Amino acid sequence: MGAVYVTIDLENTTDADNAAEGLRPVNSVRRISVRALVDTGAVMLVLPEDVVDHLGLKRRGKIVATFADDRKVDWDTAGPVTLRVGNRSGNFDCLVAPPTTEALFGQIQLEQLDLIVDPLKQTLGVRPESPIYPLLTVK
Repeated sequence: MGAVYVTIDLENTTDADNAAEGLRPVNSVRRISVRALVDTGAVMLVLPEDVVDHLGLKRRGKIVATFADDRKVDWDTAGPVTLRVGNRSGNFDCLVAPPTTEALFGQIQLEQLDLIVDPLKQTLGVRPESPIYPLLTVK
């Protein structure tokens, strides 16, 4: 078993909404693709500050992030960012990590996009029960 990485396509959601309404050129929507570690121990999407700045995401507040070693760090949150992986996409806020930190794909993204991790094959895929649309339990 080993680490699972996935390429995620990120887009400034506000830019895309404004472009759809004709308020800005479509080719000016800020986008980037990054390689992210699929981390089932992480709750939120974590993006390095340089990626957040490139996308022009709005800082939305602060949160105290707790690490596996019980270390606590005060980090900004930012968003909204549209994340695409394969044929699935969703809008999320993220934690803003120091520049060049590894991007982390967390539990919220796995749940909302209805994806499963196969650590033996080192892949991320859709659940067989939901090949077209994500299924989300709301109870």
